[in-house]
Amino acid sequence: MEQSFVLKGNICYSKTKDQLEIVPDGYVICEKGVCKGVFEFLPEPYANYKVIDYKNQLIIPGLIDLHIHAPQYSYRALGMDLELLDWLEKNTFPEESKFIDLDYAKKSYSFFLKDLIKGATTRASVFATLHRPATELLMDMFESSGLKAFVGKVNMDRNCPNFLTEENAETASVTTMLWIENTMHKYKNVFPILTPRFIPTCSDELMRKLSAIQKSYHLPLQSHLSENLSEIEFVKKLCPNSKYYGDAYDQFGLFGGDYPTIMAHCVHSDEEEIELLKNRGVFVAHCPSSNTNISSGIAPVRTYLDKGIPVGLGSDIAGGFSTSIFRAMSDAIQVSKLRWRLIDDSLKPLSMEEAFYLGTKGGGAFFGKVGSFEEGYEFDAVILDDSNLPSPLEFSVKERLERLIYLSDERNIKGKYVGGIAINLDFTLI
Repeated sequence: MEQSFVLKGNICYSKTKDQLEIVPDGYVICEKGVCKGVFEFLPEPYANYKVIDYKNQLIIPGLIDLHIHAPQYSYRALGMDLELLDWLEKNTFPEESKFIDLDYAKKSYSFFLKDLIKGATTRASVFATLHRPATELLMDMFESSGLKAFVGKVNMDRNCPNFLTEENAETASVTTMLWIENTMHKYKNVFPILTPRFIPTCSDELMRKLSAIQKSYHLPLQSHLSENLSEIEFVKKLCPNSKYYGDAYDQFGLFGGDYPTIMAHCVHSDEEEIELLKNRGVFVAHCPSSNTNISSGIAPVRTYLDKGIPVGLGSDIAGGFSTSIFRAMSDAIQVSKLRWRLIDDSLKPLSMEEAFYLGTKGGGAFFGKVGSFEEGYEFDAVILDDSNLPSPLEFSVKERLERLIYLSDERNIKGKYVGGIAINLDFTLI
């Protein structure tokens, strides 16, 4: 049950991408899982609420991972010298095929979730595998953890190895509907999300069936878009009648509009595709670590922000090697500088404020009113202790937050709340 309480400490949260609010030694109020605001002094109506005093520690909204592959956790940091399509063939497909074995799936997903629980992530949009039982197991495990997530059973029926492909579009759609029926109303914290892996692995017939499923069940969708140059050329050959990559989704009605949609990467989206992203309200999951590791490039995030396209951050395990969204923030800042310096000096680099916004309120918007301490937002919070980062300098709260973006790890996470409920950071699943 959600609690009503007050947290006291150095509070940091975003109102807009440019406006970082900081209230030193302030109070943030949770009432039945919903934030009632941040105050310098505790208002009288809440005087009887329990106050948890975190003293000099920082209190921030929970971090949001808009793009992560749970089954890939086991081989993170391997194959970082490969490009996307070769990397999938060598690492991803052989590993994901193992998830037909539920014992293996449980072991792998336990390691993955232990990492997420100990970190600053409170919500995530997650790819599983094409295996229905293992996907439902992952959803069960997420529910037990207390974290909130969208989890997708992956669909793929072409251009895949024989050991990891669905028999045909009909079988894939029937299995997907069974999975949805089994999970749609089962959980409090976990929800299904339609997940065509990407255009190269999904036949036209499968995409038509997924479109019908989306309209029947009113589900959100996640996939990949314009990540890698060789991938984009492959899509052109597979879909000669599509004007560009995004159009290959849009022709089936699977590109935003009536249904919330995440497209990961969008590194090489052209002007037409960018306009479609904007017009359909598609969320871009920016994955800077993955985009450098597997040689994809640097997404024009400044363009997306300036055009009002919703953007969040993704760790993209295992293209990215860390589940830390703090790491994604710092990487986003760094690669934006490289794009500005080396590619397009009209796109100024991201600021710290903007990167923090992307990892909290920006990505949180996919979940609703999530990712801020403004009144009416769901109460997700992370407690940060930077006492293990000594310096002879005296830092402001903002400077301490900036240092944590670059220097923090699980040792700095001292508490976490999701929807007003405290998470046990030592929770184990096996």
